[in-house]
Amino acid sequence: MRFGYWTPVYGGFLRNIEDEGMPPTWDYIKRISTQADRLGFDLTLVPELYLNDRKGPEAPSLEAWSLATAIAAVTDQIEVLTAIRPGYHNPQVTAKRLSTLADISGDRLSLNVVAAWWAEEAKQFGGVFPSHDDRYVHCREFVDALRGLLTESPYSQHGEYFDIEGTVVEPKPARLPQFYAGGESEGGREAIAGFADSYVTHGGTIEEIREKAADVNARRERLQGGPFGSIGMSAYIIIRDTEAEARRELERITTVDPNSPGYASFEEFTTHSNLDVEVSKREYSVGTRALRPELVGTPEQVAEKIRAYEEAGLNLLLIQASPLHEELERIATDLIPLVND
Repeated sequence: MRFGYWTPVYGGFLRNIEDEGMPPTWDYIKRISTQADRLGFDLTLVPELYLNDRKGPEAPSLEAWSLATAIAAVTDQIEVLTAIRPGYHNPQVTAKRLSTLADISGDRLSLNVVAAWWAEEAKQFGGVFPSHDDRYVHCREFVDALRGLLTESPYSQHGEYFDIEGTVVEPKPARLPQFYAGGESEGGREAIAGFADSYVTHGGTIEEIREKAADVNARRERLQGGPFGSIGMSAYIIIRDTEAEARRELERITTVDPNSPGYASFEEFTTHSNLDVEVSKREYSVGTRALRPELVGTPEQVAEKIRAYEEAGLNLLLIQASPLHEELERIATDLIPLVND
């Protein structure tokens, strides 16, 4: 099992807790990044959102690509998985940025390609916001363009969304970035199986992940000739010395206030996404259904459940926890050795 974590660009992960002691500042992100690199975490996911969907749209949040560059510069080992939503980017400029970041990071940069879901954000920041299934056509063309621009000079591509003629991007990276993507609808799964290297999903039960891993791997076998390199899942982790202590912490963070600033973005997300399971108001407390796996308890209990997920086809956990500087240390010391023993 590979262990990654979400970089807390929003000042934390909890919608019901206002101050988690995780300020949305470079000083804090630098602290977390160097700590995780020292502890041996495999990967960090840097989310790309221009409005804050955890603490409310008027709350501060940090920009993904600036952070990815800085994180790459202060770490040595960790893979920097930067989210990118094609509706906010030009592929030619993005390819040039990737070429430079490959040099800064020593080829440790990967991309999580995300179809847009937040209409209000697109309106405020000028994003392209196609209909649901068309977003995946948009993503596919974008990834095709990046692969072409980073391997061929000059490169041309003419499609529904992008018109590229004789563009030169130099220098070329030593290796192409890995492309991760996630989607749950029929159209999303089929499109991602055709263009992505790895699949990531929101939190689910063991059986949900078993079904999803088998389904998307079969699609990728058919479309690309082999399974996904990674199947990853978001998960919020609470480990304590006793299960009762862990359950008390879970209760603390899941007391829902429907008047909280992030509740409106939760409702918009569920409206504009074709999810394959219903998201409860309790699961709203942490984004990306990260509470659904129920990784809550003693280190031994959580390790046993993670091993069951591994048997079901999962090989990457994208961890959320709060406060992250305390929990990463605890997870690295008390949990990961039990999983990988």
